[in-house]
Amino acid sequence: MIEAKDLTYGYAAKPVLRHLNFCIEEGGFYAVMGANGSGKTTLLRLVSGMLVPQEGHVLVDGTDVLHYKARQLAQKMSFVRQHPQTDFEFSAFEAVLMGRNPYQRHLQNESESDWKIVEESMRQTGTWHLRFATPGQMSGGELQRVMLARALAQQTPIMLLDEPISNLDISHQFDILDLLRTINLQQHKTVMIVLHDLNMALQYCPKLLLLHEGQILFQGTTQEGLTPQNIATVFGVQAAIAPEGIRISKLRNGF
Repeated sequence: MIEAKDLTYGYAAKPVLRHLNFCIEEGGFYAVMGANGSGKTTLLRLVSGMLVPQEGHVLVDGTDVLHYKARQLAQKMSFVRQHPQTDFEFSAFEAVLMGRNPYQRHLQNESESDWKIVEESMRQTGTWHLRFATPGQMSGGELQRVMLARALAQQTPIMLLDEPISNLDISHQFDILDLLRTINLQQHKTVMIVLHDLNMALQYCPKLLLLHEGQILFQGTTQEGLTPQNIATVFGVQAAIAPEGIRISKLRNGF
């Protein structure tokens, strides 16, 4: 379970998140949504312990996230960044194998079990054929799927994903969201995923955390949260809710 209590953070003189309070239940699958600059990435970094709140706390299973040792935290949660790191020359297989580091003792070599977990994770994400490739030999979408494979290989009960499908073609977007939803249901993993596509969120994410101007506008079911009023408030567009999905058009006074 993830709890935020009076969570506040800003950059220089610019506040980004102000006094957030929410609870993500164990096994929840949450879309984190909001306009650009609403603090989605900052929120995930605070939850992961990458950033230190200016006020408030993030609790993971009742313990302040900043009180965990690095290895303990790496066994609790994995993080898939929006822009994967590309300045390394490891092969894709070696990069995914790093997801097993939290479970290895000092100077301990990877086990056969670790290798099998890596292969399974890469096959699940459709990257096994890239196992010998380096970042310079992969497209942005391929590299993104490799980083997702590493998070899967980490086998954490919590997964944080910052726009993991932004660089993927539409087919792979569906594949990855299908995979995440299956893992969520079968393994009861807690998932927080930043998405921009309203229909994807509605189709795959039962729960929603909707940010607006540094605060939570809505937390609850995605179907109840993605109303025409909330969509207009947050994104400045007009939405029509239909059985086949959400249709969007610009407001007349939109930019």
